[in-house]
Amino acid sequence: MSTGTHRYEDLTRIRLEDPDAVQRAADSRTRHPGVVYGRQNFIVAADHPARGALSVRGEAGIMADRGDLLDRLQTALSNPAVDGVLASPDILDDLLLLGALDGKLVFGSMNRGGLTGLVNEIDDRFTGHTASALKRIGADGGKMLTRIHYRDPATVATLESTARAVSELAAEGLYAMVEPFISETVNGKVVNDLSPDAVIKSVGIAAGLGESSARTWMKLPVVEEMERVMAATTMPTVLLGGDPTERPDEIFATWEAALALPGVQGLTVGRTLLYPEDGDVAAAVSTAASLLRK
Repeated sequence: MSTGTHRYEDLTRIRLEDPDAVQRAADSRTRHPGVVYGRQNFIVAADHPARGALSVRGEAGIMADRGDLLDRLQTALSNPAVDGVLASPDILDDLLLLGALDGKLVFGSMNRGGLTGLVNEIDDRFTGHTASALKRIGADGGKMLTRIHYRDPATVATLESTARAVSELAAEGLYAMVEPFISETVNGKVVNDLSPDAVIKSVGIAAGLGESSARTWMKLPVVEEMERVMAATTMPTVLLGGDPTERPDEIFATWEAALALPGVQGLTVGRTLLYPEDGDVAAAVSTAASLLRK
């Protein structure tokens, strides 16, 4: 993908001279026809920069060029098999202004305050979308990362904030996409426990948050014993990709096996597809789309 500061200069001009254009774009866009069980959904995630996470496969700053990221997102969204996007407010506003979200599912990223490496990273403040803002732009739901760290007292506040967001989204008639992890600190770095038992425990905790679970989805990593993991919930579940560390064929094989399980409603994947090893975003998206049940 090419880089440069001029290709998206119009976005800067619109933001300066006509900021209400974002809401007009949201009001005029065609909505997604709606989710149906068994017709798996494909959502591209692009909320990483808002957490200061700009690296992919150890390559620092690869996600820093906003024009390049928007190019990649538009390439992905142009595939009709891609149902939607999960993004922070800044990226979502750019995509609305570009007219890239017609007929797509839209999920806003709600908590971005737990910056990678921050001294109180687990105190994951809700600094992004609110339920009322998502309703106002015609979004379908909001997503929240919910890391449960048994040795960090900030976990309690994160759980309470997540519960409040789940309740507020449900009151607005929107989906809550909860992404839970059991986390720990290893050599000063917060890491997620991806053992099946830890993922199962995180699902049980996350499923009970909020006044109602009627509109709650799970967003879960693909781990070993996924059949046992999926047996832990009746909630619609989408699979996340994370920072790719394995070979692409190995990643796609694990996704394919997990997508065959009952309750798995699709993929919500970002860096693996937007920044593939060979640079071919369109091909990576097409391969992932071929794994989905339609």
